[in-house]
Amino acid sequence: MSMRRIIALLVIIAAVTTVVWIFSHNVTRDSSERIAVGSIAPEFEATTIEGKKVRLSDFQGQIVVLNFWASWCTSCVREMPLLKDIHKSTSSQIETLFINVGESKGTVSEYLKDHSFSFPVVIDVTGKISTSFGVSALPATFIINGEGKIKEAILGEITDFPLMQQWLEDARNHN
Repeated sequence: MSMRRIIALLVIIAAVTTVVWIFSHNVTRDSSERIAVGSIAPEFEATTIEGKKVRLSDFQGQIVVLNFWASWCTSCVREMPLLKDIHKSTSSQIETLFINVGESKGTVSEYLKDHSFSFPVVIDVTGKISTSFGVSALPATFIINGEGKIKEAILGEITDFPLMQQWLEDARNHN
C-alpha cells in the first residue's frame, strides 16, 4: 500500500471511531444526565461578553429563558430572530440569557454585531454550564421559573412565537 492510502485509511478509522464515541457518549448522557422538567436548575456563575458577572441565582424571582447556541448551528441561527423578539417583548419579570457553547469571544461578538443582536451572552468555552444542564445538542432552551425550577426544556429549534409566549406565561402563573 502506498503511504497516501495508509494515511487516508488511518484518518477514516479515526473519524469513524470519533463518531461512534460521540454517539455512545451522547446516548449515555441523554438517558442519565438530562435535567428534568420540575427539577431545580443548576447554579452557575459566568461572565457576559460585556464583562458583567452573572449567576443564575441573580435572577431569583424572575423567569429566565436560558438558550444554549452556537453561530455554526443552523437551527440556532434560524431561531435567533424569534428569541430576539422574545427578549424585546418580555416584561422585566423575564430575563433572557444566551449561552454560547465553545466559540471564542471574537467569533461571538462578530456574529452578534453582524446580526444586530444586543442580548446578554455568556460564552461557555469549557462546556461546564452546558454539561451541568445535560445539553448534548444545540439549540437547547430552558425556561426557569422564579423559584429556580425548570418549567420547560426545549431541545431543538423553537419556531412558534405564540407557543413560546404560552410557555413563559405558564412559567409565570405556575411557580
